[in-house]
Amino acid sequence: MPYVEKRGENYRIVFHLAGKRYRHALKTSDESIANSVIGGVERTIMLIEQRALQIPEGADVGAFILSGGQVAKPMSAENRDEPAKLQLVTLEQLRDKYVETMSIGAIEKNSLETVKMHLRHFVRTLGSGFLLQGMALNDLQDHVNKRAKAKGIRGRKLSPTTMQKEIASFRAAWNWGVQARLLDGSFPNKGLKYPKMNEKPPFQTWKQIERQIEQGGLSAADQQDLWDCLFLTMAEMNDLLAFIKEKCVQPFLYPMCCFAAHTGARRSEMTRLKISDIDLEAGTARIHEKKRVHGKRTTRRVPLSPFLTTVIQDWLTHHPGGPFLFSQQAAVLRSKKKRSTAAPVTRDEAHDHLKRALAEGKWKVVRGWHLFRHCFISLCVTKGIDQRLIDSWVGHTTEEMRKRYSHLYPSAEKEAIQVVFSRQT
Repeated sequence: MPYVEKRGENYRIVFHLAGKRYRHALKTSDESIANSVIGGVERTIMLIEQRALQIPEGADVGAFILSGGQVAKPMSAENRDEPAKLQLVTLEQLRDKYVETMSIGAIEKNSLETVKMHLRHFVRTLGSGFLLQGMALNDLQDHVNKRAKAKGIRGRKLSPTTMQKEIASFRAAWNWGVQARLLDGSFPNKGLKYPKMNEKPPFQTWKQIERQIEQGGLSAADQQDLWDCLFLTMAEMNDLLAFIKEKCVQPFLYPMCCFAAHTGARRSEMTRLKISDIDLEAGTARIHEKKRVHGKRTTRRVPLSPFLTTVIQDWLTHHPGGPFLFSQQAAVLRSKKKRSTAAPVTRDEAHDHLKRALAEGKWKVVRGWHLFRHCFISLCVTKGIDQRLIDSWVGHTTEEMRKRYSHLYPSAEKEAIQVVFSRQT
């Protein structure tokens, strides 16, 4: 059984192989980091004893086992001047260096917060001092197995999609670490197994959802899942916007909801919009994207409906100031924030004020801003708008996205099937 012992200021690992005792310096004074090496050493020794791994002739046994069975490349004229690689890189070290680099604006701020959250989960399951050089598929599988028992939204088990996103964030950090010469080798996720996932229910009308709830047998969480798939007719959307106009406290909320309902723009995209992005004469808006093309900021142009053009014109006459289209004045009612000038609406402020406006009445079942986006897309589909136009307006890039949204009204489906079977053969 390998173990660590302190030698002066630093630790070293001690292990036995083929009746011989080996000691290898770890070059760290942190006991937690030193102890994290033990698991990798045990796995490598097991592979050697099972003859699945062979120690090359003349290799340093301690270094070979500590590296997980990798042989150091001999120094040559080509690589003699290359900088030395970090001998021991912990999960915490990689996370901190990766986040620091990404913080310069390489990815969107919201995405960076998500990455930080994902990496925190790995720190919790693997340990901050986990040595990445010895990481294997089994370590990632242990993480997935532990996360599969965690609680997700509404008290249910964590979605496999969420676990896959966590692994994707870790893989991105790992690949960056390889490019930065902190790590060697490919990310060991080949063969990783996830729990089976359930397909999301299709989008449904208000009446469809009410009928299923009236039949009984659905928990509160099941009912909310159905409401998350709600899409509205044009008349229902107009009623919702009228309700928000009447109930909202903050002036920006109504025009922002109208913009979302008539363009399909995401909340984060609307908080970045500037007045200069709006061309009322041409009837268009320029949406700034940060996710559609990796490593590149892109834009897309969306048309403005006559109704939305009128709403924006009215909003601009009461605009609190500043370059951003959706802003709040310096002194905001019921807000603890202290501002000296008008400021753009934040992602959290937009969410909070929408929930406050919908807190009462039948619209309280609406989960959030994304309803406007998928209702806009659904309305376009039911009106027979060319899919290429829809993609250009909302920024879709994958068939999975299109499949999720490309549905028909039940009435249209009913009429279509009647046409099929009413024909005489």
